[in-house]
Amino acid sequence: MNLFFEIVKLIVELLIIILVSKNLLVPIIRKLGEKLKLKPHTIGNIAGIATSIPEFLTVTFSAVNGMLDTGIFNILSSNISNTIQYTISILLNKNVNLLKNRVIKINMILVLLTIIIPIIVWKLQIMDNIIIVPIFIILFYIFNKINIISHKGIENEKEVEERQFKNKKIYVYAIYILLIGIILYLVGNLLSSTLRNLCYIFNISEVVIGVALGVATSTPEFITFIESQRFHKNANKELGIIEASNNLLVSNTLNLFIIQSLSIVIIYFLE
Repeated sequence: MNLFFEIVKLIVELLIIILVSKNLLVPIIRKLGEKLKLKPHTIGNIAGIATSIPEFLTVTFSAVNGMLDTGIFNILSSNISNTIQYTISILLNKNVNLLKNRVIKINMILVLLTIIIPIIVWKLQIMDNIIIVPIFIILFYIFNKINIISHKGIENEKEVEERQFKNKKIYVYAIYILLIGIILYLVGNLLSSTLRNLCYIFNISEVVIGVALGVATSTPEFITFIESQRFHKNANKELGIIEASNNLLVSNTLNLFIIQSLSIVIIYFLE
């Protein structure tokens, strides 16, 4: 089996996951949120969930193949990449002065913790311990609660730009999301086979593959960070930053506390 061919397959499969997420899943979920007249921070939450789907696929399929280290470094690499890309998006949109917002400061502290926590857990060599799962679930609840409390009232006092959308029924968007999910699942199965070949046949380190996957699967977040700030640039730039920071926080917390927990559970029951 040719190493070059397997690497090309990996790149193609990742590109499909990233492009489908970026060009189909994220825009549809955003339009659904706007059609329901959700606030920017809620739309950011939805975008964070949507852009975590590539990580969900790569980490869970890695776990099915017994590649826990790949999943661990995928999550850590992805969370670091998300944070760097968020910072770049702020600089590109010249919104650095808006980071003084209290809500955004709280979000960024929580985001930094989503990078520090996995490093500490990995250093202690307890990432594969099943007891980490309930701890992660509790932390996810705490982080989410802090985020909700910090946003109370902040957007009620601001004018949110309204836009007109085509008169599509909400269920149509739901069908689109389901079909996209099926496509991503099928591609994820192919990716699983490619990862297994690279690790076991060609003896490539799980750490190297995990880091590469993390960088690749964080690409959709960068697109949504940029888009959310541009969407609100003519109305209220601060709302764009709030939306982007919530996207970042939800994506990072889902990656670490939920997706990583699922990976640990899969590995635990497969042993």
